[in-house]
Amino acid sequence: MNIEKIKLRDEGKVARRSFVKALSTAIGANIVFANLVPKGFLPVALAQTAEPFSIPGKPGLTILNDRPVNAETSAHLLNDAITPASRLFVRNNGLPPEKVDIDSWTLSIGGESVVNSKTYSIKELKSKFENIDLALTLECGGNGRAEFYPPASGNQWTTGAVGCPVWNGIRLKDVLEDCGMKDDAVYIAYHSADRHLSQDSTKDAISRGVPVWKALEKESMIAWGMNGEPLPSHHGYPLRLVCGGWPGSTSGKWINKIDIRNQVHDGTKMTGTAYRVPKYPVKAGATVPDEDMEIIESMPVKSLITYPQSGVEIGVKDTLKLNGHAWAGDLEVASLSVSNDFGQTWVEANLKKPVNRLAWQQWTAEVSFSKKGYYEVWARAVDSEGTSQPMLIPGWNPKGYLNNSCYRIAVYVG
Repeated sequence: MNIEKIKLRDEGKVARRSFVKALSTAIGANIVFANLVPKGFLPVALAQTAEPFSIPGKPGLTILNDRPVNAETSAHLLNDAITPASRLFVRNNGLPPEKVDIDSWTLSIGGESVVNSKTYSIKELKSKFENIDLALTLECGGNGRAEFYPPASGNQWTTGAVGCPVWNGIRLKDVLEDCGMKDDAVYIAYHSADRHLSQDSTKDAISRGVPVWKALEKESMIAWGMNGEPLPSHHGYPLRLVCGGWPGSTSGKWINKIDIRNQVHDGTKMTGTAYRVPKYPVKAGATVPDEDMEIIESMPVKSLITYPQSGVEIGVKDTLKLNGHAWAGDLEVASLSVSNDFGQTWVEANLKKPVNRLAWQQWTAEVSFSKKGYYEVWARAVDSEGTSQPMLIPGWNPKGYLNNSCYRIAVYVG
């Protein structure tokens, strides 16, 4: 090794020591396992925000946008196995309908590939078809967008655009089969009563859908209730779709029409880069042609630590008890592990089975610490096909979708 290489090596070590020292000063504690800190690492303690704003009926949610309303939930407020309505994130694309009359609300089924077009009242839907209750995970496709760099356009969700309430309603497949589908049916599309931000009645705020095979799954629902109560106004009252495991945008709210289509739906926010990712890895900040984008379907494996809250302080001899949730789109979570040394070693947690398919799963674990200082506890889930959460931010995409990097909390010991 020549003198120049030795100089560069030594300068790199000095720079790293200075960087770690600066981080330790900023968080107010020595970083244990500092030699294992990944390159480009920002301690989660520095990313914690101040007290969030609130909206009526949803105390503690952080408002990202007020027109349309978009709000997320801090992880420590999502500790319930079944998400209360007050804790479920809000993702609106337009303005909710005003003065809803549930007695006059109807759902029409039509499209190029329907055999018999029909219109149902909510009363008819409830009486004609089997009523079901299912816990289904709902997550915004852009959940985690705030962590991408360069920044991606859209609401800067952190990790709280997810939840798993119990939905009350009927199977979508029962209604589709009651109307009949032609052999060329490939997609179902929803239309809703929410208003475009421009107030132009000729424009849809959003009109998306799912392939017929997803619509015919026994877990795909037309819902009128959440946790045994009527749907809250921000969650689609009086009628919505719930397609668990797929981006929340496929679970249309305030629905009044469903089309059975003989092509992939081309409605508002179904084309271009909306709810699409590149078909191949791209350089951060790259422009990707529309034809090289593909529609997001099943969401990736992911997890949350919901207890304790990030920033917890414990004694050096104490054991830290953890719990949280894990989910994996159309799949099941096979295992959940935690690490307190920046992913160098992992300890497997106790993971419960889902209460039904497409519901998130609860997990518990215990972690101990060898000496005082600053630690991070990371959670990593692996799905039933063996795919793991990445430890750092996954591949960049223009709209900042599908960030499923390991969730982490700050822990101060001593």
